[in-house]
Amino acid sequence: MSPSPTGDLPAALPTDGTSAAGAAARVPSSAELEEIARRHGLTRVGHRPPFGQYLRDLWGRRQFLWTLATAQAFAKTQESRLGQVWTVLNPILLAGAYYLIFGLLLGTRGGTENYVGFLTSGIFTFTFLSTVMSSGSKAVTGSVNLVRSLSFPRALLPVAKVLTEMVAAAPTFAVLMVIMVLTGERPSLKWLLFPVALLMTSMISMGIGLVLSRVVHDSRDAANFIPLVIRLLRYVSGVFYSVDHYLSSSGAPDWLVTVMTYQPIAVVLNLVRQSLMGESPVDPATWGAAAAWAVVLPAVGMIWFWRGEGTYGRG
Repeated sequence: MSPSPTGDLPAALPTDGTSAAGAAARVPSSAELEEIARRHGLTRVGHRPPFGQYLRDLWGRRQFLWTLATAQAFAKTQESRLGQVWTVLNPILLAGAYYLIFGLLLGTRGGTENYVGFLTSGIFTFTFLSTVMSSGSKAVTGSVNLVRSLSFPRALLPVAKVLTEMVAAAPTFAVLMVIMVLTGERPSLKWLLFPVALLMTSMISMGIGLVLSRVVHDSRDAANFIPLVIRLLRYVSGVFYSVDHYLSSSGAPDWLVTVMTYQPIAVVLNLVRQSLMGESPVDPATWGAAAAWAVVLPAVGMIWFWRGEGTYGRG
C-alpha cells in the first residue's frame, strides 16, 4: 500500500479486521484530529494555556508588540494636518484652560509654590493615564475580528495600548521637563527618578487596562461608566490642587486622607511631581506605595485577564 498523503491518518485507521474500503471511508474522530493537530503544533483558537506558557507566548511576541504599538502611535494623528504636534499641543492647551479655571477663577493654588509646574505635570500625567484607561478598556471588543481569526495571547491587545500611549506621550513628557525649567525648577539628581516614575506609571496603567479590558468584554454596558470613572478620578486625585493641603485644612477623617493620598492615580501624580519639583520632597512612603501598586495591579490584572482567555471573541 502506498503511503497516505497526510502521513498521519493511517495511524488512526482500525486494525480489527475492518475492510480497507471501510477504513478509508471512515472520518477520523475529533479526538484523533486534535491529536494530529497537537503533534503538528496547532492550537485551537480561544484555548486558554497554562499561565506560565501564556506569559512565555506573550514574551515571545514582544517584537510584534513593539511594532504594533509604534505603528498605532504614529497613526493616531495622521488624519490631522499638524500630525504628531497635537500629542503635545493638546495637553498644553488643556493646561492653559485649567489654569484659567482652577488657578485664577477658583483659586486652587493653595499649598503650591510653582502652580504652573504643579498643574502641567498633573494634567500631562493624568492625560496619559485616562487615555490608557479609555483605549485599554476597548482593546478586546474593538478587535473582535482579529481575536476570532488568529491564535495569540489576547493580553497582547491591552498591553499594546499601554505601549502605544507611552510612545505617543514621550514628546509630551519631554516638553514637561522644559516647562519645569521655564517655571523656575532646576535640574537635579532627583530628575533621575523621573524615568522610574514613568515606568511605574506604565506598569500601574497596564494593570488597570487589563482589568478594564476584561470587564468591558464581559459586560458591554460597563463601557458607559468608564468616562464617568475617569472624570471622578480627575477631580479626586489632585490634578488641579494639592490633596494634602485641602484635606488637612478641611478636617477630613484620617481614613479618607489615606485613601485619597495612596490610591494609585494620586500616587502616580505625586511620583512625577516629587521627581521634578523642588517643592515636593521625595517621600519614601509614596514611592513604596507606588512600587506595591506597580507589582500588584499588573499581576492581578494579568491573572484576571488570563482566566477569561477562552471567552474572548465569542458571542
